Amino acid sequence: MPVRRLVQLLIAALAAALVLSGCSGSSAPSVVVGEAKRGGSVTVAEVNAFSSFNPYSAKGNTDINSKIGAITHSGFFYLDDSSKVVRNDKFGHFEKVSDQPLKVKYTVNEGVKWSDGAPIGAADLLLSWAAGSGYFDDVDPGAGKGTKYFSVASDTTGLSGTLFPEIGSDGRSITIEYAAPYADWEVAFDVGLPAHVVAAKTGLNDEQDLVKLLKDTPRGNPDKPASHPALKKVSDFWNTGFDTKSVPDDPALYLSSGPYIVRDIVPEVSMKLVRNRDYTWGAEPWLDEINVRFTGAVPAAVDALRNGQADIISPQPSAATDDLLTGLSGQGITVERYKQSGYDHLDLNFSGPFADKDVREAFLKTVPRQAIMDAVVGAQAPDSKPLDSFVFLPGLPKYGDTVKKNGSSDYAKVDLDGAKKLLKDATPTIRILYNRDNPNRASAFALIRDSAGLAGFRVVDGGQGNADWAASLSRGGYDAAVSGWIGTEAGVSRVPQIFRTGAGSNFTGYSDGDADKVMEQLAATTDLGKQDELLAEIDKHVWQDAYGLPLYQSLGTTAFNSRVAGVKTSPGPLGVWWNVWEWRLS
Repeated sequence: MPVRRLVQLLIAALAAALVLSGCSGSSAPSVVVGEAKRGGSVTVAEVNAFSSFNPYSAKGNTDINSKIGAITHSGFFYLDDSSKVVRNDKFGHFEKVSDQPLKVKYTVNEGVKWSDGAPIGAADLLLSWAAGSGYFDDVDPGAGKGTKYFSVASDTTGLSGTLFPEIGSDGRSITIEYAAPYADWEVAFDVGLPAHVVAAKTGLNDEQDLVKLLKDTPRGNPDKPASHPALKKVSDFWNTGFDTKSVPDDPALYLSSGPYIVRDIVPEVSMKLVRNRDYTWGAEPWLDEINVRFTGAVPAAVDALRNGQADIISPQPSAATDDLLTGLSGQGITVERYKQSGYDHLDLNFSGPFADKDVREAFLKTVPRQAIMDAVVGAQAPDSKPLDSFVFLPGLPKYGDTVKKNGSSDYAKVDLDGAKKLLKDATPTIRILYNRDNPNRASAFALIRDSAGLAGFRVVDGGQGNADWAASLSRGGYDAAVSGWIGTEAGVSRVPQIFRTGAGSNFTGYSDGDADKVMEQLAATTDLGKQDELLAEIDKHVWQDAYGLPLYQSLGTTAFNSRVAGVKTSPGPLGVWWNVWEWRLS
């Protein structure tokens, strides 16, 4: 099956399996390393600090949480470094059992279990479906009534149209039936959090009580919102109960179903993971221990690699730090540079001063995208230009044609006179949220602030540090945000995840009824050519609505010393972490 480039939320670097698709394949290939022995440890330096054991929620779905989640959770498939889906038949299997209607059956193998010994089964699958489908939501945005239960980061478009799953008599399977065709059905679903833990923490006797609660609760109806306190208690815990910056006192809150288990966390400083000795339902890892250092800025990561405090680093490079990374080569250190499947962007909230489209357009006309490119990217990618699409990256066949028609040319250059004309002597105050600890985002903020000030805007620093900025996206209290999206080279579900009215990663309140209709068509379209047409149409809507601005395709750099082998970089959200089981000491 062909695959396409996917751009997804960087702060939501791994939105479970709901936004990923590609080609199926066999189980993970074995690693041939001659006389190498299993065991030992490596240390990885990461930019951001850990904050949640639930990487599937809108709040917890950050890059580092997703990376740790990927190696402490197992499932029916994973994506390799070329964004192809590799099925994990040792964990279980899924199969299409009917085309009309579309039905897919998921079965977990016997013996697959959580690290506390509890088997993974139908209850876990059902909880994952409940969270990812939005089945119980009855929110009426227009009336301001109803309840959104599970705050999932990924889009619910596909699973929201499914019936309540049929639970298999074996206790290890469910069958999901779709009301309409779904383009990304192969990767629409996977296992998430432990149902028996969620049940115990919300006053239920066991996971079967949770299954019964879900069965007995009707599908949400926005026309007739209803109160379901027991379900609300379950969803509230799912949303926030696994959030923590340290190791919880209760081990149930950080169970593993993957090759590694978290052993220790020093908040904002480091994390230790040890091999899950019971793990046999996936590729066997080589290392006994993986240590993570949260280093923040690039110089700290480079220093850690040079002085032996880290073996692998993948910092976000900038023009200012390019010499530091270049200087690593030739010191027994391998340096790999690449373009990520993601981009940095400026988003405007559709409330406060930006509820007025004229004010949004005026602000966007002041953004010096080329200057931001020069300051952040510089000589790292000398031929690069500011990004002119929200849905395609440069190099894709549809990119050139799309940018000619989507309206991006209106913001090709700074137009202060045009901005002043739209403002009509108004001087709006704009609060911009960004990660103060990220020099690229700090540079973008400063350039936007200074340029917008020339047109009459008063731009206020609403930035946060690493520990708080991502959570602030969900909390609100800002008018614009500078952040990034990153994903894989597969699937189309990431578009409604970000731009659909009320979607999990739609933090700005953006809503366009016509665009929503096109996204509904996209979800049901399997023809790749038609998908491109629909994506281009959505792109045009987003530009016309003055949603914000894409800034530049993000760059990546991975560096590792000669102690470690088996490191392969993916341009997607997991970076080097996608094949952690192949890491080994040289």
